[in-house]
Amino acid sequence: MKLSKLIKSALKTAIYVMDQTADQVERVSDRANELADNARDRLSMHESHPFRNFLSFAAGVGVGVGVGMLLAPSSGAELRDTITDKVQDIGNRVTGRAENYATGTDMR
Repeated sequence: MKLSKLIKSALKTAIYVMDQTADQVERVSDRANELADNARDRLSMHESHPFRNFLSFAAGVGVGVGVGMLLAPSSGAELRDTITDKVQDIGNRVTGRAENYATGTDMR
């Protein structure tokens, strides 16, 4: 009989703990939903705001330029020279292929 009462008491305690946990999870879930809704409302643009859009664009350009400067593999002059050399090399290859097609020579 005592074992039965002990088991019954343990089960009641377990059910109580599960109910309290479920209530706390529900409260936390409701609070998280409320925070997400507030954030969504603040981030979504219900109206067109040209000045805010311009500032957002300018901030994005600024961040992009800053990151580009920090992560650039070489200085500006070296990078421009490298890009110029590559563009000229590609242009020469295209011109060479176009001449081969124009004269009818084999490109192998």
